[in-house]
Amino acid sequence: MKTTRLEAFSDAVMAIIITIMILELKVPEETNFSALLPKAPIFISYLISFIFIAIYWNNHHHLFQVTEKVNGKILWANMHVLFWVSLIPFSTSWLGENHEASAPGALYGIVLLMITIASIILQRAILKHHDKDFMLRDAIGNDLKGKLTILIYVIGITLSFFNSSFAVLCYVIVAIIWFTPDKRIEKNL
Repeated sequence: MKTTRLEAFSDAVMAIIITIMILELKVPEETNFSALLPKAPIFISYLISFIFIAIYWNNHHHLFQVTEKVNGKILWANMHVLFWVSLIPFSTSWLGENHEASAPGALYGIVLLMITIASIILQRAILKHHDKDFMLRDAIGNDLKGKLTILIYVIGITLSFFNSSFAVLCYVIVAIIWFTPDKRIEKNL
């Protein structure tokens, strides 16, 4: 089976998720710029989440540029990724409205961590469905970047119980690491 339907469906889901996130941004009733100040944490959480979704979309695109075929396991692994990505609007909203509380910061990190784990499961399903010369094997290698991401998320989740700002900083560090599309795959395209 070709990858086009999976890609189109995933693109649509991510577009809907972005739409849901923007609808969570409520316009203040006051009409002066100072009315925007209390909304700053909500906007910042939206911005960070938008960047993460862009990163996921970019890397998903690159992953399926090299993927030649899909099977049922890949379809379900992709749905697993999309499930966790679909929780971003909820966790973003909760974090933005309660940016100093530990639970929203922890949940946000857990969602990001689970997206990473689900993405690794997806990559492994793709690798299993292709032969030993499949270019993705060499591109991913030992996946140091993925392992580092998991470590930083675990640190961020732990820090959220002490200082939510440090937790969010950890999540931003991961976004910076992944901001450019995965060069390991890009080099092989």
